[in-house]
Amino acid sequence: MDESVELAGNGDWWKLARPEDRWLSERHYLLAKRLMDLFIVCLSLPVLLPVLAICALLVKIESPGGPAILRQERTGQHGRRFGMFKLRTMVPNAEDLKQELHHLNELQWPDFKISHDPRVTRTGNLLRKTSLDEVPQILNVLIGDMSLVGPRPTSFSAATYSLWQTERLDAPPGITGLWQIIGRGATEFDVRVYIDLLYIENRSLWLDVQILIRTIPAVLLQRGVH
Repeated sequence: MDESVELAGNGDWWKLARPEDRWLSERHYLLAKRLMDLFIVCLSLPVLLPVLAICALLVKIESPGGPAILRQERTGQHGRRFGMFKLRTMVPNAEDLKQELHHLNELQWPDFKISHDPRVTRTGNLLRKTSLDEVPQILNVLIGDMSLVGPRPTSFSAATYSLWQTERLDAPPGITGLWQIIGRGATEFDVRVYIDLLYIENRSLWLDVQILIRTIPAVLLQRGVH
């Protein structure tokens, strides 16, 4: 993957986070990043927990046949599998229906995406558009499985990755990331990996803060909804 990949977003602001300008060592950066994650999550809990409770209630009212919050297997740092929490946005038997709908997949396997997916409930559609379905992942941040900023964890294992793609596993997975800001909503996995590697190469506290700030308008404008 070369730098001719077309990127969307707000210009080249992320290029200002040059590796040579870092003032923290890698070890101290990771420690500061962890402390920042915990501080922001704890500060936001009084707001996020009531929102999460309301969303979970809406999920159960419309689709009572399954749990409101799912724990899905994902691939994180160094290829370790972990359970990622997420509000359920589909019908309870969505995984069974996936095989029947495989022919409608719009992305290169092992990615799977269908525009106007018939498995998504009305409440689930709203949760996805507002990214509220990702709120339970604050629990993963508290546990330490995830960070607020980093490459999105994949449902498929590291064994599925090509050798060059495994470099994205060098960083903790995140709730949001550089791809959500400068990427396109329907990009193939190779392009997402390319953007993830740009983040890992340039990551710093300044870049993490910039991504967190720019995630707010990206969510409000529904850029990169997938």
